[in-house]
Amino acid sequence: MAVALKLPKMSDTMEEGVIVSWQVKVGDEIKSGDILAEVETDKATMDLENYEKGTVLHLNVEEGKAIAVDSIIAIVGKKGEDFSALLSATPKKAEAPTEAPAEKEIIPSTQPATPAAIETTVGNSDSRILASPLAKKMASDKGIDIAMVAGSGENGRIIKRDVESYSPAVMPASVSGTESFTTVPVSQMRKTIARRLSESKFTAPHFYLTMEIRMDNAIAARQEMNQFSEVKISMNDLVVKAAATALTRHPKVNSSWLGDTIRINNHIHVGVAMAVDEGLLVPVVKHANNKSLSQISTEVKAFSAKAKDKKLQPADWEGNTFTISNLGMFGIEEFTAIVNPPDACIMAVGASKETVLVENGEMKIGNVMKVTLSCDHRVVDGVVGSQFLLTFKELMENPVKILV
Repeated sequence: MAVALKLPKMSDTMEEGVIVSWQVKVGDEIKSGDILAEVETDKATMDLENYEKGTVLHLNVEEGKAIAVDSIIAIVGKKGEDFSALLSATPKKAEAPTEAPAEKEIIPSTQPATPAAIETTVGNSDSRILASPLAKKMASDKGIDIAMVAGSGENGRIIKRDVESYSPAVMPASVSGTESFTTVPVSQMRKTIARRLSESKFTAPHFYLTMEIRMDNAIAARQEMNQFSEVKISMNDLVVKAAATALTRHPKVNSSWLGDTIRINNHIHVGVAMAVDEGLLVPVVKHANNKSLSQISTEVKAFSAKAKDKKLQPADWEGNTFTISNLGMFGIEEFTAIVNPPDACIMAVGASKETVLVENGEMKIGNVMKVTLSCDHRVVDGVVGSQFLLTFKELMENPVKILV
């Protein structure tokens, strides 16, 4: 008996997917465990595994097309079996093209408006230009835009003498050139980012706390660590470890708003925001407070490589209880981030920079870094967020405390 294969929900936030490529074709014999297709979800491009046995009778979605979760993507059964009832019983959901539709091209009319004149549409304008064939040819040969020529013939028709006498006006530099644009399709990832962050920004009442941290000790400690560590420790690894340690002392920051209840997480899973071409991915360092800096560094580097190759799996990005977004490597000194649900807080980390500091009335050269904690005010109050930042500051300014 023929079976309809439907698109499963391949991530917790997936609403539709794009069939990037079919790994089977009509007529193929397949079995459980075979890969049917590569599917672009809102988080990554993933292999779709088959759990049926039989012949591929029908592929219901073209490559490059989007289709909603639980919609039919293929039919499997016995060779030659009639499967039309399956398709008619469960109408296929509307498919959204992943490529923007081409703009309609305006084609000149081939019908003469008057003898020896044709009606031509110029550019994207709705206005009609009447010109004789000879005038058009002369204008083309001379490199003259026919739309810029004033016509003196019947009904304003452009004729030979108009082109011959045409003298282009001096145009400001700002209006020269050709207008153009490129329409880029919205990826599944970008759609989900837009939806979830919009929900977060306009649902959760955000407030922001910024603190400046002396980084001289952290810089020196990192340099010394890297003389012994088998993997290179980054400043971001220190930030992740310090934040995880601070969360153990301030569990309210490690919480989630659930509507009627607040969930205070006893485990600490730190999401690390990573930029990819389509948007932002947040793989999660689970139990970060219990891991060494070397373990954190190795894990984050592996996540980064998988993110670039679109190989992150659901287990990699699920379960965050707190998130860090670091733009310091891009020279950004200070910014605010939108809370990443279900977290109550996200910490934006800026660049460490050398500056002049005043201590005890004396000017000194030192390195500082600014961090901004975005808080969901339904869960975290100003004092709670400030206490967390004070602890984080203490740990970053005295890195040995992170290790004990």
